[in-house]
Amino acid sequence: MIVTTEEGRYDTDKDLGPAERHVLQKLCAWKSLVTSFDQFRQKREEALRKGWNNTGPVQESAALRAIIRDLEKQVAARLDKRPR
Repeated sequence: MIVTTEEGRYDTDKDLGPAERHVLQKLCAWKSLVTSFDQFRQKREEALRKGWNNTGPVQESAALRAIIRDLEKQVAARLDKRPR
């Protein structure tokens, strides 16, 4: 999958390892489900801590950090637009 962010364009097959892709998949799902920005951050930390099938911590590459920053912006924008 190709992911384009403000910081660049990333090919998840080449720029991320399998464990990082797993974390990204989880975060892409949570992006639409969380009810707060803090909840998204908690899900990020949990996914990185648990790793792929609870195999342990995942070290974030620069590419994954950039993609997650972009996801965080999307979450913030979605939450800012919701009815109050």
